[in-house]
Amino acid sequence: MAEVDRRAIDTYGITLLQMMEQAGSHLADVVRREVGGDLAGRSIVVAIGPGNNGGGGLVAARHLVNRGANVRVVLARPALRMTEGGRHQLATLLAMGTSCCVATYDLSDEELESALAAADVVVDAILGYNVRGAPQDEVERLIGFVLRSDRPVVSLDVPSGMDPDSGEAPGLAVAAVATLTLALPKPGLMAGPGAERAGRLYLGDLGLPAALYASLGIDVGPLFSADRIITLDRMT
Repeated sequence: MAEVDRRAIDTYGITLLQMMEQAGSHLADVVRREVGGDLAGRSIVVAIGPGNNGGGGLVAARHLVNRGANVRVVLARPALRMTEGGRHQLATLLAMGTSCCVATYDLSDEELESALAAADVVVDAILGYNVRGAPQDEVERLIGFVLRSDRPVVSLDVPSGMDPDSGEAPGLAVAAVATLTLALPKPGLMAGPGAERAGRLYLGDLGLPAALYASLGIDVGPLFSADRIITLDRMT
């Protein structure tokens, strides 16, 4: 998947911001499905990590606000410690007046616990597929609060803290009711402890060319012929 991302940018000129937009808009739709089809008035906490996975979560937050949800964004780290793409998406949310705060610096433990406890659903966009090893520092702290909240969680790409190849959790890891993975399913999501941790598994279309996959010897076929978000059956 790392090579797919690289070729999308370098060969086909598909920008990271374009892929974030696709990921975030699909994530918002999966959240809508998971709360029963109507976002109006729903209380949603969006937990954001410092990488590009967090950027996709910030796009989802914008779409959730636009569709009537009451959204609170909680960042693991301050904006200056995020990727450029993440900062770009955060600036849009701030201009919209969306509630955004940093877990370690802006909220007490009690305030963070209260915000999570009041949520109908928590969106997990803390860590993505290219992170290895146990979560550390502020990221680990935010994952711990999400875990202890015992609220339904929808994860972006993989549950944060889970190894995308093995499905194992080398440290703290989110347990999701549903996961939207992107472009191609990650092996760790398909069986064993990873499948249990990921919950219902959706696959979202990033709009990448079939020729890109073919150049890597991958025959994906018309995966998204029926819909741009599909539900994966792990038995097939």
